[in-house]
Amino acid sequence: MNQTTLDAAGLDPVELRDQLFEPWGRKDLQTLHVLAQCGFSKLSEPLEDMLTILEGCPGKQKGRSNLLGHHILGEFQKWMKANPQVTLSSLSEQQIVSLRHRALCLLVDTQPSYVDGLVNIYQLDYLDPDKLRLHIIRLQALNCYKEAAALSIRLKIQKELDMEEMCIPLILQNKLASAESFVTGHKDLEQQLVTLLDSWCHPNFSVEPVLKRFPRLSLSKQSVSHIQAKLLTKHVFRLMDKFEIDPGLCPRALHKRRLDTLRYLMYKTFVEKGMTEDNWSDHVQYVVADDPELQIVLVEMLVKYCGLQKASQWSIKYSVPRHRLPCGLWEKQQSLSPELQQVHLTNSAQAEEWIPSQTHCESFYQVPLPKEKVHFVDTQDTLKTCRNIVLKEGVVGIDMEWQPTFGCNSTQRVALIQIAVYDQCFLLDLCANGFCHHPDTISFIRSLFSEKNVLKLAYGMSGDIKCLLATWQQFKEEPLKMEAMLDLLNIHKKIQRSKFRLPQDGPKEVLVGGDSAEKGLSLLVRQVLGKPLDKTEQMSNWEKRPLRISQIRYAVADACCLLEVYSVLSSNPSQFGLPADLRSDSLIQPDQSRDKKQKEKQTKQTKQECQGAQRVSPSQSEAEKGLLCGEMPQEPQDGPLLPPQQLRVVCDNMLQGLGRYLRCLGVDVVMLENNDDHREAAKLAQAEGRVILTCGQPFQTLRSQVGEGRCLSLDCSEKAKDQAVRVLRHFNVQPTPGDIFSRCQSCNSDEYVAVPRNDMVRMLRQKGFLQDQDDDDYTHQAEEAISDFLPRYAPQCNWAPLSGLDPDTLTFPGGAPIQLHTVPPGLLPKIPHFYVCTRCGKVFWEGSHFSRVLSMFQDVLQITDEDGNSAAELVAAAQ
Repeated sequence: MNQTTLDAAGLDPVELRDQLFEPWGRKDLQTLHVLAQCGFSKLSEPLEDMLTILEGCPGKQKGRSNLLGHHILGEFQKWMKANPQVTLSSLSEQQIVSLRHRALCLLVDTQPSYVDGLVNIYQLDYLDPDKLRLHIIRLQALNCYKEAAALSIRLKIQKELDMEEMCIPLILQNKLASAESFVTGHKDLEQQLVTLLDSWCHPNFSVEPVLKRFPRLSLSKQSVSHIQAKLLTKHVFRLMDKFEIDPGLCPRALHKRRLDTLRYLMYKTFVEKGMTEDNWSDHVQYVVADDPELQIVLVEMLVKYCGLQKASQWSIKYSVPRHRLPCGLWEKQQSLSPELQQVHLTNSAQAEEWIPSQTHCESFYQVPLPKEKVHFVDTQDTLKTCRNIVLKEGVVGIDMEWQPTFGCNSTQRVALIQIAVYDQCFLLDLCANGFCHHPDTISFIRSLFSEKNVLKLAYGMSGDIKCLLATWQQFKEEPLKMEAMLDLLNIHKKIQRSKFRLPQDGPKEVLVGGDSAEKGLSLLVRQVLGKPLDKTEQMSNWEKRPLRISQIRYAVADACCLLEVYSVLSSNPSQFGLPADLRSDSLIQPDQSRDKKQKEKQTKQTKQECQGAQRVSPSQSEAEKGLLCGEMPQEPQDGPLLPPQQLRVVCDNMLQGLGRYLRCLGVDVVMLENNDDHREAAKLAQAEGRVILTCGQPFQTLRSQVGEGRCLSLDCSEKAKDQAVRVLRHFNVQPTPGDIFSRCQSCNSDEYVAVPRNDMVRMLRQKGFLQDQDDDDYTHQAEEAISDFLPRYAPQCNWAPLSGLDPDTLTFPGGAPIQLHTVPPGLLPKIPHFYVCTRCGKVFWEGSHFSRVLSMFQDVLQITDEDGNSAAELVAAAQ
């Protein structure tokens, strides 16, 4: 063939692919770029030849997301921009259909990163929806559920597919985020997903029938452990809020949340003594509502916490059927006089005095205003007076109150806005008829927050702003302009991080309303003014009128204290480690996109810190979330490194994965079961001197029940491995390879017994787990002494003699039998010695699991010269 014929035929795409392999192997991307751009120009049919090249490139490779094919596809897209004449429109309809079919087939067994490129180049979204739907079904048949969801989103064919067939496998694989993405933007699909999750929130729900619908989906019981009512309920409420779903469509999740709230209210009121009975009664009636099952549960709880009389009164109030009453309650009802059969509450709104008791005055910060200087603003005339005064002031304190919903309703509307100036306080009553949504009221709120000449003081303003937006939808349509805002929460964080000693006029830890630990604004007020706030009325029913005197006093104090704190800090900022101009720290409404980018950057930095080899302090984002024990995160402790045996923890049931990793590294770990109450962690911590590891809402309750520094809260979104690294670094714990598996992974015991192969064979035969075979099969080699074969973790454990095992029942003194059924007979010729936990009977032997753990935690393990070479070999083998 002559040169002219070659030029006419163009460059063979297979030859071009082979040319690109060489620079790709050398990671010489510049040469690859030059060769690709030049080669594409020599292809006779670029669009067809590109598919030939991609079809010949390697497909998926485990752990690889950027392959040669993906890179070539990117280079081809760049080339097409420089050569706009190369388009599908230049081809016949038959050729276009053929190319699209080939491109679609590539998306079955190649990288998901091909999707955007192939869809854009070959315009796959123009294909017949039925053909696309069949392709998605083929992906599902290959167990590529995540890829199928991503492709259907890219091709915008979600409505052509069955929501349950697409989303249930993703949920079972713990990929709910992919399921969310699949339904987002399609109201009917969003509602279907949320109602599906709600149907799984029943405590007796079993995942087994669901798994039978998807026989190709290979899942272990452990892998679907996230399918539990508590976690699903959280997702339902989150998605209900995100997709604006009617709560009435999620009855099971709502019932579960109300039931948990009822338990919390009972504990808060009758155990912690942290809530008045008036507040408790208001909240209980809101939570129980007209649900007869919850009314019965309330009565049962009252019998436990308060006795028969109070339980009888509430059972009569709700007309609980006789056959559903707890034992003895019917008889108690009959014995009560008519007056005692009613639920009686004190009318404290009229009985209270403005000035509280002397004990209260000595213990808590007091409102610096007489009652006549507190003005209710509930008409447009009183609003006009308020406006004229407030907008002329230089500094005002702002706080807001809303009805607690305890998560049963994501929409929390503001009920009361407190605006304090130096000599009086205005209470904007948003529950007053016709006042909240009056145009003048909305205009005043806009003017107040946008006025540059009025410095607005607040504490934790983000929560208030969220409720403002829920109260006035107009602020979503036309955003509320924020000027001259100073959030004292940021000032408080600076004070906490500073090295300056704070005035210690007040007690170190103040208990409010029983034994709730002081925190937040109350802590700042105590640190600056000497006494904390009384937060007993914090969780009041702020929508009930008239407000009690104690409620009004609390609301006024929350606003007035901001002015006093600011005055003290401004007069001597250096005493608190603050800059001379506090307004330099003003938090004007932040740019949301900038905040998002900053948060992503901090999250990435946090993950990198977890993977590094040196100890690091928590990142700023963690400080803001309050991830570590105490009001602010603590730095990793100084001093000598500790062995893992000296750290004793109890893991909440949300952190069982973390507990397994810590136990794997030799830490003494007790883990709560899924159905255990969080309070069990506090009991164990107090009884056994353990540190509580928890996450989320239980942190505040648990922290108040144990000593300072004895409760650590972690980020639930982190992987368990990263959580384990964080815990080790926080407590200055330095594990070694010898600590790995020094504790039983099942029961936390550190006592083992060593069993030679001969004895294991004998016991297996004795219990019928081994068929009769020639003894030479397993015992032809002489057994060496046990002491020569003790595992790496031997020095860290207690070793019991084999003689302690009952020879007939094969049980240990504690009653645990050896779990012989877990020993595969085929393993016997390979393993000379087995190691059995004396507490639970679990059988262990030397295998590859040790090297995997060593590889996973090599950054935090102390590897000495003595075991350095062997460790390196094991890590290499694991990788």
